[in-house]
Amino acid sequence: MFKSLLTDEDGAQVVEYALIIAVISIALVIALQPGTLTASIDAVLTRVADCFAGNNCV
Repeated sequence: MFKSLLTDEDGAQVVEYALIIAVISIALVIALQPGTLTASIDAVLTRVADCFAGNNCV
């Protein structure tokens, strides 16, 4: 019985499609929030610039 379960691949395609849909969904959620992403990138760039200037580098 366990040997047949290990060789059974009937549900593998469903899992693969679910993973693909999950990755695409996450990418869409990130892409549809440009304000949040842009603010995060701006904050990082500002912090890096401050560190290079020697101001409040934590």
